[in-house]
Amino acid sequence: MKYFDRAALAEVLKNGVNELKLELSAAQHEQLLDYLALLNKWNSVYNLTSVRDPMQMMTLHLLDSLAAVPAFAGVKNVLDVGAGGGLPGIVLAIARPDMKVSMIDTVHKKTAFLTQVKAQLGLANVTVYTMKVQDLAVAQLFDVITSRAFADLSDFVNWSGHLLEEGGRFIALKGTAPQEERERLPAPWQATDLQPLQVPGLDAERHLVIIKKM
Repeated sequence: MKYFDRAALAEVLKNGVNELKLELSAAQHEQLLDYLALLNKWNSVYNLTSVRDPMQMMTLHLLDSLAAVPAFAGVKNVLDVGAGGGLPGIVLAIARPDMKVSMIDTVHKKTAFLTQVKAQLGLANVTVYTMKVQDLAVAQLFDVITSRAFADLSDFVNWSGHLLEEGGRFIALKGTAPQEERERLPAPWQATDLQPLQVPGLDAERHLVIIKKM
């Protein structure tokens, strides 16, 4: 477990949030730092991410997920597929306490971690599922389904399309967002928008791929 310099990380987080023009309270800043501390602590045993350094985790994971928050404006009920260590799901749940966030992963140790984070951070808006998304059934469909570096876009929509409400959309967090992957989407799904993201402190391509039923 790498040394966790909370004060230095808090400074980077504050500057990043300001650069992204997000309005987060002091309590939300603390929750994000608490989450990062848990990710750092559990990572040594559970291998939740290949990134080992907390400062790199801050940029590559937290700020990367926070950069996507504005795309979820007005969203009420979101599903994060292949949630892993909680990116972007936990970050969305902290940044948007008014939004219901469900997270699903097939790996039990990852969902055990997510359940622990939910309990320790008191995230009442979070639900965690351990199963294949193809097998998930819910009473209330989602207005947005998201994923971060999860799967090919075609697999993403094929596996989870049954959970999206009429008029809803997919928001996939991608690096370069390859064109051939977008063009391979099965009918009636179509990539309607490609939004470049600027992640504070990160000199790499990041995109949101918006997919809707046409």
